Amino acid sequence: MRRGNIDISFIIIIILLAGSSFREGLSADPQGWILDKILIVPGIIIGLTFHEFAHAFMADRLGDNTPRMQGRVTLNPMAHIDWMGLAALFFVGFGWGQPVQINPYNFRKRRRDEFLVSIAGVAMNLLLAILFTVVAKIIVMVTGVYWGADGFTGDLWLMLIYIIQINLVLMIFNLIPVPPLDGFNIIAQIFNFGQKEVYWQIYRYGNWLLVILIITGITGMIISPCVNFLFRLLVNTILI
Repeated sequence: MRRGNIDISFIIIIILLAGSSFREGLSADPQGWILDKILIVPGIIIGLTFHEFAHAFMADRLGDNTPRMQGRVTLNPMAHIDWMGLAALFFVGFGWGQPVQINPYNFRKRRRDEFLVSIAGVAMNLLLAILFTVVAKIIVMVTGVYWGADGFTGDLWLMLIYIIQINLVLMIFNLIPVPPLDGFNIIAQIFNFGQKEVYWQIYRYGNWLLVILIITGITGMIISPCVNFLFRLLVNTILI
């Protein structure tokens, strides 16, 4: 089963970061912080659910019935949500869903199919970001109400913006080439070491590498500028 789980060391780091974010948010502006988090929830649910569904659907279409047998070829969020990953995205700014388990021996062309399964999740997040930008454009054309409106309309706009941004965050975070993230499996198939011992040697220490990247702030240095660039590109290309 190729798509691995997050171990306890990673979970501890996320809990510490989430606790710090929680304290800072409540102390700065409790009411605004709570409202902001409520508006983030739809984006988190949509992003995580569709990301994991894409992995399951692609594996199923390519001949591996493992995700279907485990009830993962569905858009029911409860089948895909990892509560720690959801909390991480909620409090820390990046997260993950419950990994879809696959059996690569069921694939007809293993290297190609593992690549397609790995890239399916991030491709889905990009597609959703584009789709919801188009939805925002349609809203502007039909109602004349634009981003930055006040009151309830402004909150709805902010929720829509969060859906776009969170999907971009999930895409960029999962493309980081460190196991157990999708980016590592994508690189492994491109350079054809997915079935070699070196793959498992790197995979064994993947969670620790990811912890180091998070603690040192490198993940933020990767995610933030990429998300900002892509968000501006979508807005300037489609919305404006």
